[in-house]
Amino acid sequence: MVYYVQVWIKPYRHYKDLITRYILGGKMKKQKGFTLVELLVVIAIIGLLSTIAFISLNRARAKARDSKRISDVRQLQSALELYYNDQVLPGYPRCDLGNGCGQAISSANLPAQYVAQVPVAPTPPDNPAGVNDCTDVTNAYRFYSWVAQDLANQCDGAGETCGWYRINFCLGGATGGLQPGLREASPAGML
Repeated sequence: MVYYVQVWIKPYRHYKDLITRYILGGKMKKQKGFTLVELLVVIAIIGLLSTIAFISLNRARAKARDSKRISDVRQLQSALELYYNDQVLPGYPRCDLGNGCGQAISSANLPAQYVAQVPVAPTPPDNPAGVNDCTDVTNAYRFYSWVAQDLANQCDGAGETCGWYRINFCLGGATGGLQPGLREASPAGML
């Protein structure tokens, strides 16, 4: 006598139930949330990414402040050259006008017809690593003028023709070919 066993082929979804019931012991848990470890890992990753973004943003801000400083000093140099060319006896403004020699440049040093608003250095001062010469005190565009390029006689008296000037400014990082720290601009360019 021959017995035939019929095997019914069931759709795929029933095989999943068979595997669960017979191989895994019939117990299948359905997860309805995240475990504490999974949540902590996600929070740690988000914290790490936000820290990296914050550091990059601060570096970008420092570079933007340095670019603004260079742009401002170039604007002041252009205004000083215009002033020089407009004088009957060509010369730069005296540094004893306004705030005084070595002080922050002001509209008394440079009239409004040459620069609408005298630029102010951006804050905070960016102190380069290992250099402490860029502070709140030195973070200004400081103006000096001399009778001649030899820097022997400061141009601070009435009737003197000023043939040379210097603007001091600070950079927090290497920008535009200039090294960080206390820099100066003169008719010869930026040093």
